[in-house]
Amino acid sequence: MTITHSFDRVMRDSSAALHERAVIEESPVAIEVNGIGYAVMMATPQDIPDFATGFALAERIVTVPDEIESLDVHETPRGTIVRLAVPPARAAAMLDRVRRRTSDSSCGLCGMDNLDAIHRDLPRVPDATADPAAIFAALAAMRAHQPLNRATGAAHAAMLCAHDGAIRLAREDVGRHNAFDKLIGAMARQRLGWDGGFALLSSRCSYELVEKAALAGCPMLVTVSAATSLALERAAAGGLTLVSLARDDAVLFSHPVR
Repeated sequence: MTITHSFDRVMRDSSAALHERAVIEESPVAIEVNGIGYAVMMATPQDIPDFATGFALAERIVTVPDEIESLDVHETPRGTIVRLAVPPARAAAMLDRVRRRTSDSSCGLCGMDNLDAIHRDLPRVPDATADPAAIFAALAAMRAHQPLNRATGAAHAAMLCAHDGAIRLAREDVGRHNAFDKLIGAMARQRLGWDGGFALLSSRCSYELVEKAALAGCPMLVTVSAATSLALERAAAGGLTLVSLARDDAVLFSHPVR
């Protein structure tokens, strides 16, 4: 269940009335790798296998989805536990990135012991080929693929868009990082590629989202709000075309030459 309901007092001028509204669910998702607790993320408890797969890829726990030997989801009264099994060699590399704190839905990198880990090399991504018309088409269709946000007004979305802007796949979550992990994980599990398309996110663009896009081989990342300085710097380092402040009438390209 991803939606609950609450009764709120709505004030209009001098009158007040009770109003029932949908509330997005947010709960802990604990991720264990080969029996070791790796992270606890606050997330919307839907599409959890997609989330765990995308998270493992983004965290470089695995390099390809086939390295996940098993993925088991366990629901408990206090939240969800996801148990991943990976080859011993991947588990050894994973220990270098074991987190020492509980993360949250707005940050995916805070608390890393070694700051050098935040500046590791990114793979070069393919050149972007989609044009602005495709971006505008995707933006126009975006809302139709956000049922959770329409109901609650509190969900971010990440979408796989085709070369012409048609939305092929979408995932939602209370956290923007989680939504993108879910999309990347769903693509991996369904064996879907970018095929000249791009990713469209309903959020601002920070460093972590650029890294997730580059690791997933995404040629173009489009976000509805602005990019941070580090996001721009890292996108340039990975050859990722970044499009921010995407609106119905204008978009901002970080690589004008392209």
